[in-house]
Amino acid sequence: MFPIFFSSATDPTKGARPPLNLYNTLTRATERFTPLRTDYVRMYNCGPTVYDFAHVGNLRSYVFADILRRTLLLNRYKVLQVVNITDVGHLTSDGDDGDDKMTLALKREGKPLTLEAMHEISTKYTEAFVADLEQLHIRLPSVMPRASEHIDADIALIQTLMQKEYAYRTSDGVYFDTMRFTGYGKLGGIDLTTLKEGARVEVHHEKRSPHDFALWKRDESLGWESPWGTGFPGWHIECSAMAMEYLGKEIDIHTGGIDHIGTHHNNEIAQSEAATGRPFARVWMHHAHIMIEGTKFSKSLKNTITLRQLVEHGYPALAYRYWLLMGHYRTPMNFSFTALDAAQTALKRLHRLFVEELGMVKTGKKDPTYAQTFLLRINNDLDTPQALALLWEVAKNQSLPKGVKRATLLYFDKVLGIGLTELANSREERQSLSIVSIDSDTVPDAVQQLVSEREQARSAKDWPRADALRAEIRNKGFLVEDSSQGPQVVSV
Repeated sequence: MFPIFFSSATDPTKGARPPLNLYNTLTRATERFTPLRTDYVRMYNCGPTVYDFAHVGNLRSYVFADILRRTLLLNRYKVLQVVNITDVGHLTSDGDDGDDKMTLALKREGKPLTLEAMHEISTKYTEAFVADLEQLHIRLPSVMPRASEHIDADIALIQTLMQKEYAYRTSDGVYFDTMRFTGYGKLGGIDLTTLKEGARVEVHHEKRSPHDFALWKRDESLGWESPWGTGFPGWHIECSAMAMEYLGKEIDIHTGGIDHIGTHHNNEIAQSEAATGRPFARVWMHHAHIMIEGTKFSKSLKNTITLRQLVEHGYPALAYRYWLLMGHYRTPMNFSFTALDAAQTALKRLHRLFVEELGMVKTGKKDPTYAQTFLLRINNDLDTPQALALLWEVAKNQSLPKGVKRATLLYFDKVLGIGLTELANSREERQSLSIVSIDSDTVPDAVQQLVSEREQARSAKDWPRADALRAEIRNKGFLVEDSSQGPQVVSV
């Protein structure tokens, strides 16, 4: 039996609990969340295609899902969470043209075109993905199924669709007949009459409609045996099969990026509901893209940055998590190292405050007013920017007893996951995450000179020069924190 996440019985907030309101892409409205059943919330989060390292834009999806799960737990729900691993069947476009990404990975790394080699490649990148999640303080899901291990379920689901005449064969596989499913395109309000053939996918003359999508793709050189020839399942059918195997025919919440709305998630809805006759997911939630220089992160555009690259450049993974929480999940964010520097500075200031002021204090009871306010904010469609603002209000409140302040901040961290819980529980974490200010006479002369030059650049409003000097100071093992008393130098 896979693990179900349980809320803590020691977390009750006094007074009436505010409702949990979530934006539902399906209805295009913010709605009060209530689960289908009383036993636990069933949540499916679209996982990675493990043909390469995840970039930081990809990782927003899992920080978002983690905040959602933590919020559900804070609201006393039990959660069964599934994040799939796509290790076969994801073509290079949302349509049915192009090569399979896993096949491209085999060619890129000089591996033979075999299922064994594909498993080796996917295991390598799955392990890297899990390592990224752990660094970002994302608890692993209840189950993380691999698509390659659910081929029989895919075939069974396709057979059901064929029996119900929602699918048909072509020379290159099996396709779903979108015209047979009257609700196709309801996610995002897509009007099929406005889509032209060739606009989204390559023209396929055997398709009944240009919007039909592959359930099974024939490939005589690589794949699994099926009633329709050797090949592999379509990307979309994998998600439906795995979601229904672990969560049932109806689930509570399904998440992913906004790029999944138009094609992937509409296809999931169509094939799932055609097969079962029931609504597939009640709530659909989607996060916005991370942009860099006005363009979304994309491996095809070769503008990606991985988490390990950030860490290699001196940024702790939690600084990236903190930066993500500074924006609402449905708001596009523009990545820059200047913004990441600011997030890193804020997070280290918070860690230092917690360690120096509250590290040795016994945890008291959380402040009920602050706790209720936090729940109101995070229950407002996961409003992490407002939740962070409240966290800093508490951190700076000198009238709160220290034991109360510590308990309240730890309560907030149950959702935010930005390291306070680890600081409270581990002496090693306190030593590694805390930062101490450096007396000016102990700062190396070369660093002091750079700080002075940076102040001159700031006074002249030469921001590119100031940013470059900040980066040079960081490379020497120090960080500049700007304050009303002037620049403060701390050790990294």
